[in-house]
Amino acid sequence: MSIVQSHQEAIFQNIEDNKDKYIQISQDIHAQPEIGNEEFFASSKLIQTLTDAGFTVESAVAGHKTSFFASKDSGKEGPTIAFLAEYDALPGIGHACGHNIIGTTSIAAAIGLAESLSETAGRVVVLGTPAEEGGPNGSAKGSFVKHGLLKNIDVALMLHPSGKTSLTSETLAVDPLEFHFYGKPAHASGAPEEGINALDAVIQLFNGINALRQQLPSDVRIHGIITHGGDAPNIIPEYAAARFYIRAESWSKTEETAEKVRAIAKGAALATGSTVKVERFQNEVKDFVLTNTLDNVLKKELEKQGETVITEKKKGKGSTDAGNISYEVPTAHGHIKIGEDNLIGHTVEFREAAKSAAGNEAIITGAKALASTGYRLLTDSELLHRVRQSHEQGLAEKQ
Repeated sequence: MSIVQSHQEAIFQNIEDNKDKYIQISQDIHAQPEIGNEEFFASSKLIQTLTDAGFTVESAVAGHKTSFFASKDSGKEGPTIAFLAEYDALPGIGHACGHNIIGTTSIAAAIGLAESLSETAGRVVVLGTPAEEGGPNGSAKGSFVKHGLLKNIDVALMLHPSGKTSLTSETLAVDPLEFHFYGKPAHASGAPEEGINALDAVIQLFNGINALRQQLPSDVRIHGIITHGGDAPNIIPEYAAARFYIRAESWSKTEETAEKVRAIAKGAALATGSTVKVERFQNEVKDFVLTNTLDNVLKKELEKQGETVITEKKKGKGSTDAGNISYEVPTAHGHIKIGEDNLIGHTVEFREAAKSAAGNEAIITGAKALASTGYRLLTDSELLHRVRQSHEQGLAEKQ
């Protein structure tokens, strides 16, 4: 057995030895779902496990109470491999996106890979990133980028549960805008002429956006809700608000569309006599920069673990804040099978699959594939160089 094989076997053995513990962590997180930026139970479980494994952990980083930055260093200069951990649930439906699996898989991979640090050079990092599903101050990976926490990281890796095992796919960028309209209250029956109706402005905003849709490219998506529409039917609403997600295949196209929506909001305010304030209610989300060479490494490691990997890359209609990371460093956001091929996220069926035997097995299989991918990048400088070149090519294609 070669030295490389010996190191990889030690990594795999570490993951196997802790299999029951990792499955229990995932099950515990699944049983106690927490929405974005409220994942106190989940983050504490992951932090404690990393601390017990000798990682240095800084919690509440980048402006998020449930975030963390964990690292373990060989003491010798070398690459830094980061694993992205997600652990938030969806409102109402719980872990119907399987983030209990993502967080557990990433820490298992990191702890396994760290077993090789006594024989290799470099550093292993886990980024504990809350609120991937969005919401107020959501999409925390954007905060990690803004706070400079991606500096000195060479590669970022993660796996997302799915109906099929596949490679990183393109995703849509998102600009999350909140519109606050301010009017003047009055008695809706006794003196309506004295009021300025902020809700009318919100309705005009929706109407204007609906009129805009005919002129939008096919990849653009705009969807929103009214978050405040007044307090009582007999009071002209002094304040009304709405939130929208504006999505497109590129950040530049997303921003171009967002400017049109902002103009509609100004027009709605002008038409109703109200005033408007527009702000982002969470981090913006970037589209994904593909690093094909990195994906190919992950593919080989998944196949070594017995996975059948779908290589066809489709343009997804969803979004992930891992896209923000992908603009900074080469990033792999693969998918691993936990159920039937037609499994759809954000459903009861997906939630049940995320705690199933297949979901449990995916944690161990995925952790081995991620750790093994990380090991190859830690120990093969030429491969890491090719990955960086591939990332640069991906960035160039976004121009």
